[in-house]
Amino acid sequence: MTRLARVPRPLRVLLVEDNPGDADLTRDALEASAEAIDGTGRALEIDVVVDGEQAMDYLLRRGRHAAAERPDLILLDLNLPRLGGIEVLAALRRHDPLRAIPVVVLTSSEADADIAQSYRNGANAYVTKAGELDAFVANIQAIERFWLRTAKLP
Repeated sequence: MTRLARVPRPLRVLLVEDNPGDADLTRDALEASAEAIDGTGRALEIDVVVDGEQAMDYLLRRGRHAAAERPDLILLDLNLPRLGGIEVLAALRRHDPLRAIPVVVLTSSEADADIAQSYRNGANAYVTKAGELDAFVANIQAIERFWLRTAKLP
């Protein structure tokens, strides 16, 4: 009996970003990194929501996100309309099924208070968006390599 090789399910990333330019750049960098590094044939699926309320609807599978798949990783901007990133973090950590999802805060803020508050509310990492394109892409690719290739995810 011949066994068929099973292709692993796609790795899922939820990007919570209200700036369309940053969202496109982040998506492109993640996809380029996955293509360049990944020899496993494992696909990468990236969903983007533009505010904190949409993020919670997605994660709690409400409304138009009722069929959403649980992400393996969340990239979360702090400065979001409707519900800020800190509030999203706090809400995530109150929902048992969501607690284990790693969250990387990806923001332009370098404020010590934002960093401390993010970690207090359950962030797994805090990365400041680099202003220079090559550095921005390198940071996104480092996130992809660590969280989607090196770390063991739940």
